[in-house]
Amino acid sequence: MLLGATGLVGGHCLKQLLDNTAYGRVTVLARRPTVIENDRLDWQVIDFERLEEQAERFQVDALFSCLGTTRKKAGSAEMFRKIDFEYALTGVRLAQTMGTQALMLVTSAGANSRSPFLYMRTKGELEDAIEDLAIGRKHIFRPNLLLGERAENRRAERIGIALMRILTPALGGPLKRYRPIEAETVARAMVAASLTTGNGTTVHASMDMAAFAT
Repeated sequence: MLLGATGLVGGHCLKQLLDNTAYGRVTVLARRPTVIENDRLDWQVIDFERLEEQAERFQVDALFSCLGTTRKKAGSAEMFRKIDFEYALTGVRLAQTMGTQALMLVTSAGANSRSPFLYMRTKGELEDAIEDLAIGRKHIFRPNLLLGERAENRRAERIGIALMRILTPALGGPLKRYRPIEAETVARAMVAASLTTGNGTTVHASMDMAAFAT
């Protein structure tokens, strides 16, 4: 199952999953319909306020959670937290209840429940909330600034990305850990991680993802 398929990382993740025959079926729960046609895709339009009513759909081998927005796009800090924390956590809990044994969760570099910044604090709170959930393999992905073409127009982010593309070659040595990362690379790393064995929680920084996705 994939949550957040209409986002930057989620869109790439969907493509990677549909291209990988290791998964026989990919279920997507989303707020709007899709034009994608694929025999292995089960795309369901739902109201995330009623996510718990979809519990039976969470009988899946693996959950990919790419839910995320910005405070500006959400319209308020409360709505941002609802999407990035409440919806995401509800999805993970439903997956646990239905026996899912692999979780791939996107948060952010700098995620910390004690951060003074709303974005980093919310991502950190989500990580803390899933820590004790009984899912065999939990992979947490903390990407730096994401590179890629978004459907929506984020002018400030586009400017920042353009600057980071220019500066990235200068981020060598110890600074290499701060390099931005392509959203497609994050998605590749998520799919690769989902097919590994073993139990426990693994946190992937951007540098780890780049190596893991090759």
